[in-house]
Parts: sequence; C-alpha cells; structure tokens
Amino acid sequence: MKIASAQIACILGDVAANVRKIRDFALRARKSGADLIVFPEMSDTGYVMSIIREHATTWSEGAVPELQKIAQEISIAIISGVSERQGDCIHNTQIVIDRAGNTAAKYRKTHLFSPAPIEEDRCFTAGTELVSCKIDNFILGLGICYDLRFPEFYRELAVEHHANVLINSSAWPFPRVEHLRVLATARAIENQSYMIIANRVGTDDGVTFCGSSVIIDPYGVVIAAASTDREEIISAEISKEDIDLVRTRMPVFEHRRRDLY
Repeated sequence: MKIASAQIACILGDVAANVRKIRDFALRARKSGADLIVFPEMSDTGYVMSIIREHATTWSEGAVPELQKIAQEISIAIISGVSERQGDCIHNTQIVIDRAGNTAAKYRKTHLFSPAPIEEDRCFTAGTELVSCKIDNFILGLGICYDLRFPEFYRELAVEHHANVLINSSAWPFPRVEHLRVLATARAIENQSYMIIANRVGTDDGVTFCGSSVIIDPYGVVIAAASTDREEIISAEISKEDIDLVRTRMPVFEHRRRDLY
C-alpha cells in the first residue's frame, strides 16, 4: 500500500478554503498512486483555540461530509485531524474515511497540551479510548500531536490493538522540532511499526509549525521526509512483509518482562 502525508498550512476559520486544499492534495496524492493520505491536526479550522470554538461543528455539517465526498470521488482513504462538536463538548479528533467515503474510525485526542499559550484543556474535552482500524492488510493506530510523547500510548496500540502502522496528525511547533524527529523515530523502532507523521507548516496566531512530516519504517529508517517550512506531499510504499521480518528477527514483544512492568 502506498501512503502519502500532506504537509499543509491552513487558513484560520475558513473551513471551505481548507477543505478545497485537502481536496487538491488528495487528488495529487491519488494521481501519484497513493491509496491513503494523512493530513495534520485541525486541518479544517486551523490551530487556534478561539477559532476552533467558533467554527467547530457536529459531523453532520462542516468539513467531515465534504471529506467523505472527496474520498469517494477520488477513491482514496483519508485520515485528517478535524474539530468535532458534541453537545457542550468540543473534541480534537482524527477521522479515518475509507475509499468508499465511509467513516472507518474516529479518535479523540486523549493527551491535551495544557501549557500556555495553547491551553487545549480550556477548549477541548479529552477522549477516553485508544482507537485502531484495519485498512487492507494493515492495522492503523491513531494518535494526535502531543500523544507522541507518551510511549505507553503507542505500546498499548501495538500490543493490545496489534497496530503496525502508527499515524500521527500534528500541529507541532518549531521550538521542539528535534523532539518531533527523535520521538517519531523512537516510536517506530520500539514498536517495530511504520510511523507516519503529517505535520503543519505556516503560522497560526504567532505559533509557527515545523513541518518535518515523515514516514519511518519498522527498522527506524526514514523512507520519506518533508521540509520544515513548505507545503508538500511525501509518500512511500509500506510492506507487511517488512514488518513481519523485523519482528521475527528481533522479537521484542515476546521478550518483555510482564512480571516487572
């Protein structure tokens, strides 16, 4: 399966314009042979809490129905970070839409980034469950941005959900660009899984995002990487055989000491 990662900037609060950009990047990815494309965190609204509060909608309206149409028309699976309003709650959510335009899964961000000036916890309600889904022969483990800092989060996806392709939609800022690179590589190596990061570029309300979207194989080898500051698409073929090979040669899951930890 060929997976693409879309590194985009967003227009704050202009959901229609952002959806048009998603369509453009999805079409480009499909023309290049991609079966699945991953977009960053909050690709519909941009990443400013006041803007998200104003523009978040239920999923019967807003960006999600449009993303479903795009997936169906182009015949490409789409994973994207989007806002989700449910009653009095707003969730920072990641949606998986299959090639037929159906919602295959949704994950609500469980680790909210609370330090100022972001203060996600003042806008979002945290999710309460980990989520995975199967596409073709792969099991995708879903995650959003700050989740990357929690190794136990991804280990749970790998062990209990049997995930072998870890997906992270992100709005990661420049001051911590090296953390993004190191943590993404570590999560791939320790879970012997592909890691796909789709990160933002551009600046939202003074926060500049560091790009560096990446696809890393189960050995920890970077097989596709983006710049720090340009909109672009990266893509790579992923192989179930490569996952099985590295897990057979070094069976770390079997060697865990469950009597100790």
